Amino acid sequence: MSAEDMVKSRILIIGATGNLGHHLATAALRSSHPTFALVRPSSFSDAVKSRTLATLSDAGLVIIKGSLEDEASLLEALRRVDVVICALPAKQALDQKLLIQAIKKVGSIKKFIPSEFGSDPDKVHVSSMSYGFYTRKSEIRRVIEAEAIPYTIISCNFYMSYLLHSLVQPGLMVPSRDEVTVFGNGNIRGVFVKESDVAAFTINAVDDPRTLNKVVYLRPPGNVYSMNELIEIWESKIGNKLKKKYKSEEELLAKIKETPYPDNMPFIFIYSTFIKGDQTYFEIEESGGLDGLTLYPNLAYTTITIYIVSIRAAAEASSHVLGIVN
Repeated sequence: MSAEDMVKSRILIIGATGNLGHHLATAALRSSHPTFALVRPSSFSDAVKSRTLATLSDAGLVIIKGSLEDEASLLEALRRVDVVICALPAKQALDQKLLIQAIKKVGSIKKFIPSEFGSDPDKVHVSSMSYGFYTRKSEIRRVIEAEAIPYTIISCNFYMSYLLHSLVQPGLMVPSRDEVTVFGNGNIRGVFVKESDVAAFTINAVDDPRTLNKVVYLRPPGNVYSMNELIEIWESKIGNKLKKKYKSEEELLAKIKETPYPDNMPFIFIYSTFIKGDQTYFEIEESGGLDGLTLYPNLAYTTITIYIVSIRAAAEASSHVLGIVN
């Protein structure tokens, strides 16, 4: 049977109004998957969420009013689909236990993609200092395994909308044209993937038997860079050398300790990625995982260089509006 002849799985998305969720819904609809979303009634009174839902509904999304706490609505939604993708925020990760129980009860879901979509929580070195950010996700993995729920996990590392817009400078909205703080020696690499690209890789994995009970890692060439390399790209785009201020591992740990939660979380993620190397220290295949780009080599995606060009253009447009001359 050719790919064109395959029946597309029916997909349920939890968190369709969120940062990643609406991209997942859009990608599923564009790929001709019958797509459903379980949506809290309160979302319809939120102006932003309501507009997102209206746009998705116009594109073909089927909306089911309910929540993970409302078992009747949850079971109704699950009985209409084949695959479940959860895009809840990390702080709500443990709410997926209710979803897993319902999936087990229905017994017909052929794949569950839980809400991880970041660094692999089983491989980071900072679980003990992340205020439960990673331990909650690891806990959900263990529940999925214990309940023998068929799964695929997408480990996409950083979204491009997080930290990259400031060149990994917490507190800045756009990169500086004068100076930059480099954490550690600046040579350890992190990974940034645009949310719409994360969604595209995810939807491609839905009906792919190779991804069953596997972790799919996203490290596309052009999206894996160290801080020094990011700075070089920015310097080449603005035509100016930045003054570098180096912050050692000890100094960064002190910054994390002195900064109240949750304001210290960006520094914890920086420590994990650019000091400990949590996103890139292991080989994907040797770890038992799958490389997303190896699976889907023809899938187009946005590179960091392209994204940084867009940052420069936006910054210059803002400067012209404000009457700033560099």
